[in-house]
Amino acid sequence: MKTFTHLCTPGIQKQFPARMQQGFSLIEVLVSVIILSIGMLGAIGMQTTALQANKEARNQTIATIFARELAEKMRGNHTTAIKTTAATNFYLFDTVLASPADVASFTVNCFTLGCPLAADAAKWDVADWQTRVQAALPNPRVKVCFDKNPYDAANLPRWACTDDGDVAVLKMSWTRQNTAGTLELAASSAIPVVILPLTAGSTE
Repeated sequence: MKTFTHLCTPGIQKQFPARMQQGFSLIEVLVSVIILSIGMLGAIGMQTTALQANKEARNQTIATIFARELAEKMRGNHTTAIKTTAATNFYLFDTVLASPADVASFTVNCFTLGCPLAADAAKWDVADWQTRVQAALPNPRVKVCFDKNPYDAANLPRWACTDDGDVAVLKMSWTRQNTAGTLELAASSAIPVVILPLTAGSTE
């Protein structure tokens, strides 16, 4: 093996293999780059998945907050909320809020004019609530109905309602995306993500 002499200090000689003077070969560099790239791609994939999971958790939290808010509105307007038909109880609805045009209409702006009538207050509550839900969640579907059994035989949440019973139930879902950012499940076809009882009613 060839050697060379390197003087570190006067009078001291060290011998090193000539191979140690050579740099990395092109193949070694390429292999290192490939390994580093694979590691970075894995890290990016994990981060994307974590971000999507955080987004979904955030949407569930937002939906739960909105559900509780609607429950409070219904308790505050109990005389309307206990009615069991959509013709008289404006808190009962089933809609996909894909755009502001899908928001329920109202008769009187209770914020500026006040609503002495319980029916007008209910219409305003629903319109105001739906407007904010539509802006906060991606294409949400919301259904409020009286339902004795919101779960099917497999114990999965369902959109169908018995339309009787003593409790108004809110069911909500929204359009979800996969980690690639593409549509995974539309709100209109997904099972409800959130189911919460809102207020006691009456079947009389």
